[in-house]
Amino acid sequence: MNFKNGILAIDVGSGTQDILVWRSGQRIENCPKLILPSPTTIIGRRVKEATKRGHHLFLSGHTMGGGAFSKAVREHISAGFRVMALEKPALTFHDNIEKVVAMGIEIVDQKPSVEPLTQLEMGDLDLSAIAQALQLFHEPIPDTVAVAVQDHGFSPDMSNRVFRFEQWKKLLASGESLTSLLYETPPSHLTRMKAVSDIAPGTLLMDTGASAILGALEDPWIAKKSGEGVTILNIGNEHILAALVKNETVWGVYEHHTSLMTPDKLLVHLERFRHEDLRNQEILDEMGHGCHVMPGAKKESPFGHVGITGPNRERFASLGGHMAAPFGDMMLTGCFGLVKAVKARMDH
Repeated sequence: MNFKNGILAIDVGSGTQDILVWRSGQRIENCPKLILPSPTTIIGRRVKEATKRGHHLFLSGHTMGGGAFSKAVREHISAGFRVMALEKPALTFHDNIEKVVAMGIEIVDQKPSVEPLTQLEMGDLDLSAIAQALQLFHEPIPDTVAVAVQDHGFSPDMSNRVFRFEQWKKLLASGESLTSLLYETPPSHLTRMKAVSDIAPGTLLMDTGASAILGALEDPWIAKKSGEGVTILNIGNEHILAALVKNETVWGVYEHHTSLMTPDKLLVHLERFRHEDLRNQEILDEMGHGCHVMPGAKKESPFGHVGITGPNRERFASLGGHMAAPFGDMMLTGCFGLVKAVKARMDH
């Protein structure tokens, strides 16, 4: 792995895709940065355009994140139009194809001869479009590309919330750093990462939660407090992730949905989380992902310092935590985490 000409870091969220071109020897404040609509938002808009035109849909390409795109497809079907899809892109909606068909999506093995028809190429990464945008400003695209996506993992027969959280528990049990979650070849069950790898072979891949926590540790205040123990909160458009971190060891993870949370409720959850008094099943029962704390965490640190990042952080300002802005740019927290993970891989 050689990042002599830089690192292209792309953090793919539900609302935006955040892009950083990191160059060695260049002040990070002067590196090119882009905040653009997320792929699911872009394709969701194209679905709505097809609905307005009265077109049926054919979905080709790859598995990707759902969000706005999935919602638009459901509305398209409700409006009385057909949606036909190859199997890989169809897995965006659910890992169980039978449930995809039950939604009203027709699984096909080639482009159907149906008119009028709009074809949409699905995928979490459009590297050619990003390269084109950079080239307009005479910025060469780096050879090293690192992408973060939220991957629940392939779980056709069990809750993807449960399956995803099992991966966090394995990390905690291993005692390894978050940088260990940067993959050159993602595990086979991480199908969303695998799809990005199929689009752009050689891409380094990481979960958005891991990259956000790593990036938040680049904030000077959090970096200083992490020696004592800190609770890092990433409040995204869809998910809230909290991690108990001392130095760079993660002692606990909590994950819930932003739409189901209020500041008062989160305050209570975090207090109970730090005191090992919040049960995983309780979070699952209210449609969150879960929580898990390693034995001995309370003795290690009270984790009373709170650092907050993420696009919805202002909604939870009453928590009184430090609003993290690594290198002065909160929206690129995940990208900074990707760069940190790539550099750590090179150092080893």
